[in-house]
Amino acid sequence: MNIIDFRKSIATINEIIYFDKNEYLREKTNNPLELKNIIGEAKDLLKDSNKDDKYYLYGVLGNLYRISGQSKKAINYLTYCLERANKERNFTREVISLIRLGEAFKYDNNHKLALDQFNKALEICKTNKINRYLDFALQHKGKCLMELARLKDAEKCFAKALELRNAKGDSTLIDSTQQAIDLLREIRVEQRKKR
Repeated sequence: MNIIDFRKSIATINEIIYFDKNEYLREKTNNPLELKNIIGEAKDLLKDSNKDDKYYLYGVLGNLYRISGQSKKAINYLTYCLERANKERNFTREVISLIRLGEAFKYDNNHKLALDQFNKALEICKTNKINRYLDFALQHKGKCLMELARLKDAEKCFAKALELRNAKGDSTLIDSTQQAIDLLREIRVEQRKKR
């Protein structure tokens, strides 16, 4: 397989990924073997990759290792992406890398470092007017805050993310944020029952 074919094949990855409502909408796979195969293909492609393909493949591997429950490996791959983006002074890649790395830290149960990454991403978005990824940074920060039971702060992040996503008009993104808002409401109901 070459990198072009790999990029095409990875477009269907959402068929084996789902958001686990029982774990704060963390991404999981319903086909671990297929995920392992995709990881293997990406690692094989790394051997002969150029600089841009390597950045792309490291990002993919970081995300896939996170989803497969191997957060330490995810952190290693995504740290490379962030360092590379910093070195290139590519703010868009830096924002993407910070969000992905934040997720990896969250899956590694290091919520403080995760929030640090999301806040840095938000700051870079605002400073450099990178509006394209502002909703993603807010959404992931909100989910992290929700895991920490900081529900009011999480709700503010989700509300702003939903506003931005409504403006984008992307129904998949809108649905994703709505799922997070719905889960937050369910958590509040459960908390009231326990009082």
